[in-house]
Amino acid sequence: MAVPLLDINRQHRPIIEDLRSVFNKALETSRFIKGPDMEQLEKEFAEYCNTEKAVGCASGTDALILALMAVAVRPGDIVLTTPFTFFASAGAVVRAGGIPVFLDILPDSFNIDPDLLSGWLTDNCAVTSRGVVDKNTGTRIGAVMPVHLFGQMVDMDSIMSICKDWRIPVVEDACQAVGAKWSNKKAGSWGDAGCFSFFPSKNLGALGDGGMVTTSNPEIADRIISLREHGGRGYIHEEVGFNSRLDAIQAGFLRVKLTHLENWHKGRRKNARFYRSALREVKQVSTPVIKKEAWSIYNQYTLKVSQRDDLLNFLREHGVGCAVYYPVPLHLQKCFECLGYEEGDLPVSEAVSKEVISIPIFGELTEDELIEVVETIKAFYAKRE
Repeated sequence: MAVPLLDINRQHRPIIEDLRSVFNKALETSRFIKGPDMEQLEKEFAEYCNTEKAVGCASGTDALILALMAVAVRPGDIVLTTPFTFFASAGAVVRAGGIPVFLDILPDSFNIDPDLLSGWLTDNCAVTSRGVVDKNTGTRIGAVMPVHLFGQMVDMDSIMSICKDWRIPVVEDACQAVGAKWSNKKAGSWGDAGCFSFFPSKNLGALGDGGMVTTSNPEIADRIISLREHGGRGYIHEEVGFNSRLDAIQAGFLRVKLTHLENWHKGRRKNARFYRSALREVKQVSTPVIKKEAWSIYNQYTLKVSQRDDLLNFLREHGVGCAVYYPVPLHLQKCFECLGYEEGDLPVSEAVSKEVISIPIFGELTEDELIEVVETIKAFYAKRE
C-alpha cells in the first residue's frame, strides 16, 4: 500500500465548496490584494493566537524579515538562533541585515537549548549604552529568535526570562507551530513578535504563499504594516520597505480553513499517539519527545533512527512517504562559510541531522495506512536483526 507523506486534497475535499466560494467572490468583487477578508483574517488570527494584533504578509519568510526589522535589528547586529531548522530562519536574519549566530539544540526536542543561550550571553556579552554587545567584537545583539520546530514550542519560560534579564527582543519563528502551546500559552504570543507561514503544506496552509506576524505591541504592528507597503502609507515613505502584502483570495481561503484547524490538530495528535504506541518496542527508533509543558501540533512527525539513510530508501521503495528535515545544519551550509563554523562546533545538531526521518502524520490518514507505515519500519529492522 502506498502512503503519501502528505495529501492536501483529502483536507480540502470536505470544504471544497467553501473554498470555491472564496474564489468566486474574488472574481466578482475584483478585490485581489488586502481588502475585507484580509482585515478579518488579521483580527481572527490575532484572537486565535491571543495577541492584540496580527499583520498579514506575503510569506513566512517575509514575516521573519519584517518582524526582525520591526524589533529594530540593525545592519550588522547579531541574531541568536538555532542551526537545526528550515533555511528561511537564518536566511531571513541575513536579509534583515543581521548576522546569525547559532546555538546548539536539545537532543530530544530538537529545539534550541536555553542553557546554551544563557551561557553564551554571560560569557560573551555586556550591557552598554548601545544595548547588549559582544565584548570581543563590539557587535550589538539585535534579537533572539527561537524556532518552534516540527510543531513543538521551545521552552519559552526560560527564553523569555533570559531575554528579559538582558533586555533583548524575542522574535518567535512559529512557522511550523500555528496553535502550538507552551505552559498553555500559544505560539506567537510570547515574544515581541511571532511569525507564521501559510505555505500549503503547513497545518494551516493557504492555496499559495502567505504569512502573518503577531504582536501585542502596537508600534511593532505599525512598523510591519509600513514595511510591507514599501515602507510608507499611501505615497508618503519614511523608509524603503517591501512589497509583501497578503492576497485577498489567500486570506479568504485561510479564514475558511482556520475554523477547522483545531479539528485537524486532533487528527494529527491522534495519529501521533498511534505511532508512539506502535513503535514503542522498536529499539532502533525513538519517537518524538514532547515536553510536559508543551502541546504539539505535529507539523512533522520526526523519528530518530539507526541506519537512517537505508531506512529512508527502504520506505520509499515500499511506497511510504518520508523525508529528512534537515540533512545539513545551517552552520555547515556553503552560503554560511563566511561565519567561520566548522564541523564539530555544534555536535548535537550535527548528530541529529544524520538520525532524523519524518513519516506521514496528516490527520486524514486511515488506520490501514498508519499500520502500513509501522509495519514497513518494523520489516526494515527485522531484516537486520
